[in-house]
Amino acid sequence: MKMKYLFSAASLLLLKAMPAQAICPVCIVAVGAGLGLSEYLGIDDSIAGLWIGGLLVGISVWTINYFEKKQWLIKYRNWRDYAIFLAYYIMVLYPLYTQNFIGNPFNQLYGLDKLLLGIVVGSLFFALSTRAYEIIKQRNGGHAHFPFEKVAIPVSTLILLSALFYFLTK
Repeated sequence: MKMKYLFSAASLLLLKAMPAQAICPVCIVAVGAGLGLSEYLGIDDSIAGLWIGGLLVGISVWTINYFEKKQWLIKYRNWRDYAIFLAYYIMVLYPLYTQNFIGNPFNQLYGLDKLLLGIVVGSLFFALSTRAYEIIKQRNGGHAHFPFEKVAIPVSTLILLSALFYFLTK
């Protein structure tokens, strides 16, 4: 029951129409590489979920930006953006659920499914960190403080959350 409320609340926050923000391909590749590395090393599902959540937000925003650039479905922009987020999350969560990666009663942290918790937290913090970068850049006259700051902020956020979840699960 708790999981339904957590997922519903996170979905509403994540599906809120955001202005198109550019998330660079390097950031998406870095998040994807982190996910692949965590699986290879046998890292806890909550940590892998963080990276899955970050990847889902990145790919969703990337797709929205592509649709904007191509002027596709501009008249239905708000619905389109919700549908893009929803489609990506369903494409990932449904197979994880049907294969019992999500919903396993022996894979919980504080009564919540580890993988789903990681996905929700990772999605939320990845989205917040990309927004934080935009604010930081605005305050600096529209320029980054250092090269690849746009990548460093969201990826370092996921790394810090991974360290936190590592200690929570040990």
